[in-house]
Amino acid sequence: MSLRLRLTLWYSAMLAGALLIFGGIVYFFISWNTYSELKDQVRAQNEKLNIVGTSFFNSLDLNLDRQSRIEGKDMYVQLVNYSNGLIRRSSNLIEQDMHIPYQDAASSPQIGFVETQVVIGSKKYNMITYQRPLHIQDELVGLLQVGAIPYNEEQFLKGLLNSLLLASIVTVLVAFSIGMIIARQALRPIEKVIDATRSIERGSDLSVRIADPPVKDEIGTLVDTLNLMLSRLEKAYNELDEAYKAQRRFVSDASHELRTPLTTIRGNIDLLEKMWSQTKDQAQLDNAVNSIIPISENHFALSQEAMTDISAEAKRMSTLVNDLLALARADAGYVMEKERVDVYSLTEAVVRRAQLLPRQASWEVGDLSPLKDVAVHGNEDYLQQLLFIFIENGFKYTPEGTVTLNAVRKDDYMAWIISDTGLGMNPEQVPHIFDRFYRADESRGVTAGTGLGLAIAKWILDEHQGSIEVTTEEGKGSTFTIWLPIDFS
Repeated sequence: MSLRLRLTLWYSAMLAGALLIFGGIVYFFISWNTYSELKDQVRAQNEKLNIVGTSFFNSLDLNLDRQSRIEGKDMYVQLVNYSNGLIRRSSNLIEQDMHIPYQDAASSPQIGFVETQVVIGSKKYNMITYQRPLHIQDELVGLLQVGAIPYNEEQFLKGLLNSLLLASIVTVLVAFSIGMIIARQALRPIEKVIDATRSIERGSDLSVRIADPPVKDEIGTLVDTLNLMLSRLEKAYNELDEAYKAQRRFVSDASHELRTPLTTIRGNIDLLEKMWSQTKDQAQLDNAVNSIIPISENHFALSQEAMTDISAEAKRMSTLVNDLLALARADAGYVMEKERVDVYSLTEAVVRRAQLLPRQASWEVGDLSPLKDVAVHGNEDYLQQLLFIFIENGFKYTPEGTVTLNAVRKDDYMAWIISDTGLGMNPEQVPHIFDRFYRADESRGVTAGTGLGLAIAKWILDEHQGSIEVTTEEGKGSTFTIWLPIDFS
Protein backbone atom coordinates (compact mmCIF):
# COMPACT_ATOMS: atom_id res chain seq x y z
CA MET A 1 0.00 0.00 0.00
CA SER A 2 1.46 3.34 -1.07
CA LEU A 3 2.15 6.18 1.35
CA ARG A 4 -0.26 8.40 -0.58
CA LEU A 5 -3.10 5.91 -0.13
CA ARG A 6 -2.28 5.39 3.56
CA LEU A 7 -2.27 9.13 4.25
CA THR A 8 -5.57 9.58 2.41
CA LEU A 9 -7.13 6.65 4.28
CA TRP A 10 -5.99 8.03 7.63
CA TYR A 11 -7.35 11.46 6.75
CA SER A 12 -10.64 9.97 5.50
CA ALA A 13 -10.97 7.77 8.60
CA MET A 14 -10.44 10.79 10.87
CA LEU A 15 -12.98 12.81 8.86
CA ALA A 16 -15.48 9.93 8.97
CA GLY A 17 -15.04 9.68 12.73
CA ALA A 18 -15.52 13.43 13.16
CA LEU A 19 -18.64 13.37 10.97
CA LEU A 20 -19.97 10.39 12.92
CA ILE A 21 -19.54 12.20 16.23
CA PHE A 22 -20.97 15.43 14.84
CA GLY A 23 -23.94 13.64 13.24
CA GLY A 24 -24.59 11.73 16.45
CA ILE A 25 -24.62 14.94 18.48
CA VAL A 26 -26.91 16.69 15.97
CA TYR A 27 -29.27 13.70 15.83
CA PHE A 28 -29.35 13.45 19.63
CA PHE A 29 -30.23 17.11 20.20
CA ILE A 30 -32.86 17.22 17.43
CA SER A 31 -34.39 13.98 18.70
CA TRP A 32 -34.37 15.22 22.27
CA ASN A 33 -35.88 18.57 21.26
CA THR A 34 -38.56 16.94 19.08
CA TYR A 35 -39.71 14.50 21.75
CA SER A 36 -39.51 17.18 24.45
CA GLU A 37 -41.82 19.44 22.43
CA LEU A 38 -44.29 16.61 21.91
CA LYS A 39 -44.19 15.72 25.61
CA ASP A 40 -44.85 19.35 26.55
CA GLN A 41 -47.92 19.33 24.31
CA VAL A 42 -49.20 16.08 25.84
CA ARG A 43 -48.63 17.31 29.41
CA ALA A 44 -50.25 20.68 28.64
CA GLN A 45 -53.30 18.92 27.13
CA ASN A 46 -53.64 16.72 30.22
CA GLU A 47 -53.46 19.66 32.58
CA LYS A 48 -56.10 21.64 30.60
CA LEU A 49 -58.67 18.87 30.96
CA ASN A 50 -60.90 19.20 34.02
CA ILE A 51 -62.67 16.19 35.53
CA VAL A 52 -65.97 16.42 37.41
CA GLY A 53 -67.37 13.73 39.61
CA THR A 54 -71.10 13.05 40.25
CA SER A 55 -72.39 10.83 43.03
CA PHE A 56 -75.32 8.64 42.04
CA PHE A 57 -76.74 6.01 44.38
CA ASN A 58 -73.48 5.70 46.35
CA SER A 59 -71.48 5.44 43.13
CA LEU A 60 -69.15 8.02 41.66
CA ASP A 61 -69.41 8.92 37.98
CA LEU A 62 -66.43 10.73 36.44
CA ASN A 63 -66.65 12.82 33.30
CA LEU A 64 -64.91 15.58 31.40
CA ASP A 65 -65.89 19.11 32.15
CA ARG A 66 -67.96 20.47 29.26
CA GLN A 67 -65.67 23.49 28.98
CA SER A 68 -62.60 21.26 28.46
CA ARG A 69 -61.58 20.80 24.85
CA ILE A 70 -59.24 18.31 23.24
CA GLU A 71 -56.80 20.25 21.10
CA GLY A 72 -55.20 18.42 18.18
CA LYS A 73 -56.56 15.44 16.31
CA ASP A 74 -53.47 13.39 17.22
CA MET A 75 -54.13 13.58 20.95
CA TYR A 76 -55.62 10.46 22.51
CA VAL A 77 -57.59 10.91 25.77
CA GLN A 78 -58.75 8.14 28.06
CA LEU A 79 -60.60 8.39 31.41
CA VAL A 80 -60.57 5.49 33.84
CA ASN A 81 -62.93 5.10 36.79
CA TYR A 82 -61.55 2.54 39.20
CA SER A 83 -65.09 1.72 40.30
CA ASN A 84 -66.47 1.13 36.83
CA GLY A 85 -63.31 0.61 34.74
CA LEU A 86 -62.70 2.35 31.44
CA ILE A 87 -65.52 4.87 31.02
CA ARG A 88 -64.40 7.54 28.56
CA ARG A 89 -62.27 7.50 25.38
CA SER A 90 -61.66 10.17 22.79
CA SER A 91 -63.25 9.66 19.40
CA ASN A 92 -59.98 8.72 17.69
CA LEU A 93 -59.53 5.87 20.18
CA ILE A 94 -63.07 4.67 19.52
CA GLU A 95 -62.63 4.93 15.75
CA GLN A 96 -59.44 2.87 15.83
CA ASP A 97 -60.96 0.43 18.34
CA MET A 98 -58.14 0.66 20.83
CA HIS A 99 -57.44 1.77 24.36
CA ILE A 100 -54.45 2.94 26.29
CA PRO A 101 -53.09 0.40 28.80
CA TYR A 102 -53.39 1.66 32.37
CA GLN A 103 -52.32 0.68 35.87
CA ASP A 104 -54.86 -0.52 38.42
CA ALA A 105 -55.48 1.28 41.70
CA ALA A 106 -53.41 -1.22 43.66
CA SER A 107 -50.32 -0.08 41.75
CA SER A 108 -50.75 3.45 43.11
CA PRO A 109 -50.06 5.15 39.73
CA GLN A 110 -47.95 8.32 39.93
CA ILE A 111 -48.38 11.46 37.93
CA GLY A 112 -46.09 11.74 34.93
CA PHE A 113 -45.06 10.04 31.69
CA VAL A 114 -45.31 6.28 31.31
CA GLU A 115 -44.22 3.96 28.52
CA THR A 116 -47.19 2.42 26.73
CA GLN A 117 -47.82 0.53 23.52
CA VAL A 118 -50.99 0.49 21.45
CA VAL A 119 -52.07 -1.76 18.62
CA ILE A 120 -53.53 -0.20 15.46
CA GLY A 121 -54.55 -2.88 13.04
CA SER A 122 -51.72 -5.40 13.16
CA LYS A 123 -48.94 -3.01 14.09
CA LYS A 124 -47.70 -1.89 17.46
CA TYR A 125 -46.79 1.72 18.17
CA ASN A 126 -45.01 3.34 21.06
CA MET A 127 -47.17 6.08 22.61
CA ILE A 128 -46.01 8.98 24.71
CA THR A 129 -48.56 8.98 27.55
CA TYR A 130 -48.96 11.44 30.40
CA GLN A 131 -51.21 10.24 33.21
CA ARG A 132 -52.80 12.08 36.11
CA PRO A 133 -54.31 10.14 39.02
CA LEU A 134 -57.67 11.53 40.16
CA HIS A 135 -58.25 11.94 43.87
CA ILE A 136 -61.45 12.96 45.67
CA GLN A 137 -61.16 13.49 49.40
CA ASP A 138 -57.68 11.93 49.29
CA GLU A 139 -59.07 8.78 47.72
CA LEU A 140 -57.82 7.48 44.36
CA VAL A 141 -60.91 7.23 42.21
CA GLY A 142 -59.65 7.31 38.67
CA LEU A 143 -56.97 8.04 36.11
CA LEU A 144 -56.77 10.51 33.23
CA GLN A 145 -54.42 9.58 30.39
CA VAL A 146 -53.46 11.76 27.44
CA GLY A 147 -51.19 10.28 24.81
CA ALA A 148 -49.75 10.91 21.36
CA ILE A 149 -48.16 8.55 18.86
CA PRO A 150 -44.88 10.12 17.63
CA TYR A 151 -45.35 8.70 14.13
CA ASN A 152 -44.50 11.93 12.29
CA GLU A 153 -41.60 12.63 14.61
CA GLU A 154 -40.16 9.15 14.05
CA GLN A 155 -40.47 9.55 10.29
CA PHE A 156 -38.77 12.94 10.53
CA LEU A 157 -35.92 11.55 12.65
CA LYS A 158 -35.54 8.54 10.36
CA GLY A 159 -35.25 10.87 7.36
CA LEU A 160 -32.80 13.02 9.30
CA LEU A 161 -30.67 9.97 10.13
CA ASN A 162 -30.63 8.83 6.49
CA SER A 163 -29.76 12.33 5.35
CA LEU A 164 -26.90 12.59 7.84
CA LEU A 165 -25.52 9.18 6.79
CA LEU A 166 -25.79 9.97 3.08
CA ALA A 167 -24.24 13.40 3.54
CA SER A 168 -21.41 11.87 5.59
CA ILE A 169 -20.70 9.19 2.98
CA VAL A 170 -20.72 11.73 0.15
CA THR A 171 -18.50 14.06 2.15
CA VAL A 172 -16.00 11.29 2.94
CA LEU A 173 -15.88 10.18 -0.72
CA VAL A 174 -15.37 13.72 -1.94
CA ALA A 175 -12.74 14.31 0.75
CA PHE A 176 -11.04 11.02 -0.18
CA SER A 177 -10.84 12.03 -3.85
CA ILE A 178 -9.57 15.51 -3.03
CA GLY A 179 -7.17 14.03 -0.46
CA MET A 180 -5.70 11.68 -3.08
CA ILE A 181 -5.07 14.62 -5.39
CA ILE A 182 -3.54 16.74 -2.62
CA ALA A 183 -1.41 13.85 -1.36
CA ARG A 184 -0.20 13.17 -4.89
CA GLN A 185 0.87 16.78 -5.31
CA ALA A 186 2.47 16.84 -1.86
CA LEU A 187 4.36 13.57 -2.42
CA ARG A 188 5.41 14.28 -6.01
CA PRO A 189 8.98 15.17 -4.88
CA ILE A 190 9.22 11.74 -3.22
CA GLU A 191 8.17 10.12 -6.52
CA LYS A 192 11.01 11.99 -8.18
CA VAL A 193 13.36 10.64 -5.52
CA ILE A 194 12.12 7.09 -6.21
CA ASP A 195 12.48 7.54 -10.00
CA ALA A 196 16.01 8.85 -9.59
CA THR A 197 17.06 6.00 -7.30
CA ARG A 198 15.52 3.45 -9.68
CA SER A 199 17.40 4.92 -12.63
CA ILE A 200 20.58 4.65 -10.60
CA GLU A 201 19.74 1.03 -9.73
CA ARG A 202 19.02 0.10 -13.35
CA GLY A 203 21.96 1.89 -14.89
CA SER A 204 24.47 1.93 -12.00
CA ASP A 205 24.97 5.63 -12.80
CA LEU A 206 25.82 7.33 -9.55
CA SER A 207 26.23 10.69 -11.29
CA VAL A 208 22.44 11.13 -11.40
CA ARG A 209 21.17 13.73 -8.96
CA ILE A 210 17.66 14.42 -7.70
CA ALA A 211 16.13 17.76 -8.66
CA ASP A 212 15.56 20.09 -5.72
CA PRO A 213 11.87 20.69 -4.89
CA PRO A 214 10.58 24.28 -5.17
CA VAL A 215 9.79 24.44 -1.44
CA LYS A 216 12.52 23.84 1.12
CA ASP A 217 10.64 21.65 3.58
CA GLU A 218 11.37 18.23 5.09
CA ILE A 219 11.32 16.67 1.61
CA GLY A 220 13.80 19.28 0.38
CA THR A 221 16.11 18.40 3.27
CA LEU A 222 15.75 14.70 2.38
CA VAL A 223 16.65 15.44 -1.27
CA ASP A 224 19.75 17.40 -0.24
CA THR A 225 20.84 14.60 2.09
CA LEU A 226 20.35 11.96 -0.63
CA ASN A 227 22.28 14.02 -3.19
CA LEU A 228 25.16 14.42 -0.73
CA MET A 229 25.10 10.68 -0.03
CA LEU A 230 25.09 9.91 -3.78
CA SER A 231 28.13 12.17 -4.26
CA ARG A 232 30.06 10.30 -1.60
CA LEU A 233 28.92 6.94 -2.96
CA GLU A 234 29.98 7.94 -6.48
CA LYS A 235 33.43 8.91 -5.27
CA ALA A 236 33.86 5.69 -3.26
CA TYR A 237 32.47 3.57 -6.10
CA ASN A 238 34.83 5.12 -8.64
CA GLU A 239 37.81 4.50 -6.38
CA LEU A 240 36.78 0.88 -5.80
CA ASP A 241 36.05 0.38 -9.49
CA GLU A 242 39.49 1.66 -10.45
CA ALA A 243 41.12 -0.60 -7.87
CA TYR A 244 39.06 -3.55 -9.05
CA LYS A 245 39.96 -2.91 -12.69
CA ALA A 246 43.61 -2.63 -11.76
CA GLN A 247 43.40 -5.92 -9.88
CA ARG A 248 41.73 -7.65 -12.83
CA ARG A 249 44.34 -6.25 -15.22
CA PHE A 250 47.09 -7.47 -12.93
CA VAL A 251 45.70 -10.99 -12.65
CA SER A 252 45.01 -11.20 -16.37
CA ASP A 253 48.37 -9.75 -17.38
CA ALA A 254 50.24 -11.89 -14.85
CA SER A 255 48.48 -15.00 -16.09
CA HIS A 256 49.34 -14.21 -19.71
CA GLU A 257 52.91 -13.26 -18.88
CA LEU A 258 53.48 -16.43 -16.84
CA ARG A 259 51.96 -18.70 -19.43
CA THR A 260 54.74 -18.26 -22.00
CA PRO A 261 57.74 -18.98 -19.74
CA LEU A 262 55.95 -21.87 -18.09
CA THR A 263 55.26 -23.37 -21.50
CA THR A 264 58.91 -22.92 -22.44
CA ILE A 265 60.09 -24.50 -19.17
CA ARG A 266 57.82 -27.48 -19.62
CA GLY A 267 58.95 -27.92 -23.24
CA ASN A 268 62.63 -27.81 -22.33
CA ILE A 269 62.13 -30.16 -19.40
CA ASP A 270 60.44 -32.67 -21.70
CA LEU A 271 63.31 -32.31 -24.17
CA LEU A 272 65.93 -32.82 -21.44
CA GLU A 273 64.13 -35.88 -20.18
CA LYS A 274 64.18 -37.39 -23.68
CA MET A 275 67.88 -36.45 -24.23
CA TRP A 276 68.99 -37.89 -20.89
CA SER A 277 67.00 -40.99 -21.52
CA GLN A 278 68.65 -41.48 -24.94
CA THR A 279 72.10 -40.71 -23.52
CA LYS A 280 71.59 -43.24 -20.76
CA ASP A 281 70.51 -45.91 -23.21
CA GLN A 282 73.45 -45.20 -25.55
CA ALA A 283 75.94 -45.19 -22.67
CA GLN A 284 74.70 -48.50 -21.45
CA LEU A 285 74.84 -49.89 -24.96
CA ASP A 286 78.44 -48.77 -25.65
CA ASN A 287 79.51 -49.52 -22.09
CA ALA A 288 80.70 -45.89 -21.80
CA VAL A 289 83.75 -46.57 -24.04
CA ASN A 290 83.32 -43.51 -26.27
CA SER A 291 82.00 -41.15 -23.59
CA ILE A 292 84.11 -38.12 -22.76
CA ILE A 293 82.51 -37.72 -19.32
CA PRO A 294 81.61 -40.91 -17.49
CA ILE A 295 77.96 -41.02 -16.54
CA SER A 296 77.12 -42.95 -13.42
CA GLU A 297 73.79 -44.46 -12.43
CA ASN A 298 73.61 -42.05 -9.50
CA HIS A 299 74.10 -39.11 -11.89
CA PHE A 300 71.23 -40.32 -14.02
CA ALA A 301 68.98 -40.84 -10.99
CA LEU A 302 69.61 -37.37 -9.54
CA SER A 303 69.11 -35.68 -12.89
CA GLN A 304 65.94 -37.61 -13.52
CA GLU A 305 64.56 -36.74 -10.07
CA ALA A 306 65.39 -33.06 -10.52
CA MET A 307 63.75 -32.93 -13.91
CA THR A 308 60.70 -34.72 -12.56
CA ASP A 309 60.35 -32.18 -9.74
CA ILE A 310 60.78 -29.29 -12.15
CA SER A 311 58.18 -30.75 -14.47
CA ALA A 312 55.69 -31.34 -11.63
CA GLU A 313 56.10 -27.80 -10.29
CA ALA A 314 55.81 -26.34 -13.78
CA LYS A 315 52.59 -28.28 -14.32
CA ARG A 316 51.25 -27.07 -10.97
CA MET A 317 52.13 -23.46 -11.81
CA SER A 318 50.57 -23.86 -15.23
CA THR A 319 47.37 -25.17 -13.64
CA LEU A 320 47.34 -22.26 -11.21
CA VAL A 321 47.84 -19.74 -14.02
CA ASN A 322 45.06 -21.32 -16.08
CA ASP A 323 42.74 -21.19 -13.07
CA LEU A 324 43.59 -17.54 -12.42
CA LEU A 325 42.97 -16.74 -16.07
CA ALA A 326 39.59 -18.46 -15.96
CA LEU A 327 38.58 -16.49 -12.85
CA ALA A 328 39.88 -13.27 -14.40
CA ARG A 329 37.64 -13.93 -17.39
CA ALA A 330 34.73 -14.55 -15.06
CA ASP A 331 35.36 -11.28 -13.22
CA ALA A 332 35.63 -9.43 -16.51
CA GLY A 333 32.16 -10.62 -17.52
CA TYR A 334 33.31 -13.17 -20.06
CA VAL A 335 30.34 -14.58 -21.99
CA MET A 336 30.59 -18.22 -22.99
CA GLU A 337 29.67 -19.31 -26.47
CA LYS A 338 26.84 -21.78 -26.01
CA GLU A 339 25.08 -24.27 -28.21
CA ARG A 340 22.97 -27.38 -27.90
CA VAL A 341 25.14 -30.06 -26.25
CA ASP A 342 24.33 -33.77 -26.11
CA VAL A 343 24.86 -34.68 -22.47
CA TYR A 344 25.19 -38.45 -22.93
CA SER A 345 28.06 -38.27 -25.42
CA LEU A 346 29.78 -35.58 -23.36
CA THR A 347 29.54 -37.74 -20.24
CA GLU A 348 30.90 -40.81 -22.06
CA ALA A 349 33.93 -38.80 -23.23
CA VAL A 350 34.59 -37.61 -19.68
CA VAL A 351 34.24 -41.17 -18.33
CA ARG A 352 36.86 -42.48 -20.80
CA ARG A 353 39.34 -39.73 -20.02
CA ALA A 354 38.74 -39.97 -16.26
CA GLN A 355 40.10 -43.54 -16.31
CA LEU A 356 43.53 -42.11 -17.19
CA LEU A 357 43.66 -39.64 -14.28
CA PRO A 358 46.15 -40.41 -11.48
CA ARG A 359 44.25 -41.98 -8.62
CA GLN A 360 44.35 -44.52 -5.82
CA ALA A 361 40.58 -45.04 -5.56
CA SER A 362 38.62 -47.24 -7.93
CA TRP A 363 36.56 -45.52 -10.63
CA GLU A 364 33.00 -46.73 -11.04
CA VAL A 365 30.33 -45.56 -13.47
CA GLY A 366 26.69 -46.14 -12.59
CA ASP A 367 23.56 -45.89 -14.71
CA LEU A 368 23.88 -43.14 -17.32
CA SER A 369 20.75 -44.12 -19.27
CA PRO A 370 18.69 -41.16 -17.91
CA LEU A 371 20.99 -38.91 -19.98
CA LYS A 372 20.12 -40.50 -23.32
CA ASP A 373 18.44 -38.08 -25.73
CA VAL A 374 19.03 -35.26 -23.22
CA ALA A 375 20.60 -31.97 -24.28
CA VAL A 376 21.51 -28.77 -22.50
CA HIS A 377 22.25 -25.29 -23.77
CA GLY A 378 25.85 -24.66 -22.87
CA ASN A 379 29.55 -24.78 -23.67
CA GLU A 380 30.84 -28.32 -24.11
CA ASP A 381 34.44 -27.57 -23.09
CA TYR A 382 33.43 -25.81 -19.89
CA LEU A 383 30.89 -28.52 -19.02
CA GLN A 384 33.65 -31.14 -19.39
CA GLN A 385 35.89 -29.01 -17.18
CA LEU A 386 33.04 -28.81 -14.65
CA LEU A 387 32.77 -32.60 -14.48
CA PHE A 388 36.55 -33.13 -14.32
CA ILE A 389 36.85 -30.70 -11.38
CA PHE A 390 34.49 -32.79 -9.24
CA ILE A 391 35.88 -36.13 -10.42
CA GLU A 392 39.50 -35.04 -9.78
CA ASN A 393 38.46 -33.76 -6.34
CA GLY A 394 36.89 -37.16 -5.66
CA PHE A 395 40.15 -38.93 -6.59
CA LYS A 396 42.20 -36.37 -4.65
CA TYR A 397 40.28 -36.75 -1.38
CA THR A 398 39.78 -40.54 -1.61
CA PRO A 399 43.08 -42.27 -0.78
CA GLU A 400 41.23 -45.58 -0.82
CA GLY A 401 37.71 -46.57 -1.71
CA THR A 402 35.60 -45.68 -4.73
CA VAL A 403 34.52 -42.65 -6.74
CA THR A 404 31.19 -43.15 -8.52
CA LEU A 405 29.42 -41.25 -11.28
CA ASN A 406 25.63 -41.58 -11.68
CA ALA A 407 22.95 -39.62 -13.51
CA VAL A 408 19.29 -38.81 -12.87
CA ARG A 409 16.57 -36.84 -14.58
CA LYS A 410 13.72 -35.07 -12.84
CA ASP A 411 11.09 -32.91 -14.53
CA ASP A 412 12.94 -30.30 -16.61
CA TYR A 413 16.37 -30.95 -15.09
CA MET A 414 19.14 -33.52 -15.36
CA ALA A 415 21.87 -34.14 -12.83
CA TRP A 416 25.29 -35.72 -12.49
CA ILE A 417 25.94 -37.32 -9.12
CA ILE A 418 29.62 -37.68 -8.15
CA SER A 419 30.06 -39.50 -4.85
CA ASP A 420 33.16 -40.78 -3.06
CA THR A 421 34.03 -42.72 0.07
CA GLY A 422 36.97 -40.50 0.98
CA LEU A 423 37.85 -38.01 3.68
CA GLY A 424 34.58 -36.06 3.65
CA MET A 425 34.10 -32.66 5.28
CA ASN A 426 32.62 -30.99 8.29
CA PRO A 427 29.12 -29.77 7.22
CA GLU A 428 30.04 -26.32 8.57
CA GLN A 429 32.69 -26.04 5.84
CA VAL A 430 30.25 -26.60 2.97
CA PRO A 431 29.16 -22.93 2.58
CA HIS A 432 32.82 -21.94 2.05
CA ILE A 433 34.12 -24.62 -0.32
CA PHE A 434 33.27 -22.50 -3.39
CA ASP A 435 35.29 -19.52 -2.10
CA ARG A 436 38.56 -18.81 -3.87
CA PHE A 437 41.65 -20.36 -2.30
CA TYR A 438 39.58 -22.05 0.40
CA ARG A 439 40.80 -25.53 1.36
CA ALA A 440 38.74 -27.94 3.43
CA ASP A 441 41.95 -29.54 4.77
CA GLU A 442 43.24 -26.67 6.87
CA SER A 443 46.78 -27.99 6.93
CA ARG A 444 46.89 -27.67 3.12
CA GLY A 445 49.24 -30.60 3.17
CA VAL A 446 46.93 -33.57 3.06
CA THR A 447 46.20 -33.08 -0.66
CA ALA A 448 47.69 -30.96 -3.42
CA GLY A 449 45.72 -28.13 -4.97
CA THR A 450 45.22 -24.38 -5.22
CA GLY A 451 41.71 -24.03 -3.85
CA LEU A 452 40.45 -22.52 -7.11
CA GLY A 453 38.80 -25.54 -8.74
CA LEU A 454 35.42 -25.32 -7.03
CA ALA A 455 35.32 -21.54 -7.50
CA ILE A 456 35.71 -22.10 -11.25
CA ALA A 457 33.08 -24.86 -11.11
CA LYS A 458 30.66 -22.48 -9.39
CA TRP A 459 31.22 -19.89 -12.12
CA ILE A 460 30.62 -22.44 -14.89
CA LEU A 461 27.50 -23.65 -13.10
CA ASP A 462 26.15 -20.11 -12.71
CA GLU A 463 26.75 -19.41 -16.39
CA HIS A 464 24.59 -22.46 -17.23
CA GLN A 465 21.79 -21.53 -14.76
CA GLY A 466 22.53 -24.68 -12.78
CA SER A 467 22.67 -25.51 -9.10
CA ILE A 468 24.47 -27.95 -6.83
CA GLU A 469 23.61 -30.00 -3.76
CA VAL A 470 26.31 -31.14 -1.32
CA THR A 471 26.03 -33.87 1.30
CA THR A 472 29.09 -34.86 3.30
CA GLU A 473 30.27 -36.49 6.50
CA GLU A 474 33.76 -36.56 7.91
CA GLY A 475 35.47 -39.89 7.34
CA LYS A 476 32.66 -41.24 5.15
CA GLY A 477 32.89 -39.20 1.95
CA SER A 478 30.95 -36.59 0.01
CA THR A 479 28.29 -36.49 -2.69
CA PHE A 480 27.90 -33.64 -5.20
CA THR A 481 24.68 -33.44 -7.25
CA ILE A 482 25.00 -31.06 -10.22
CA TRP A 483 21.66 -29.93 -11.68
CA LEU A 484 21.32 -28.40 -15.16
CA PRO A 485 18.18 -27.31 -17.02
CA ILE A 486 17.32 -29.46 -20.05
CA ASP A 487 17.16 -27.81 -23.45
CA PHE A 488 13.89 -28.90 -25.15
CA SER A 489 14.38 -26.75 -28.24
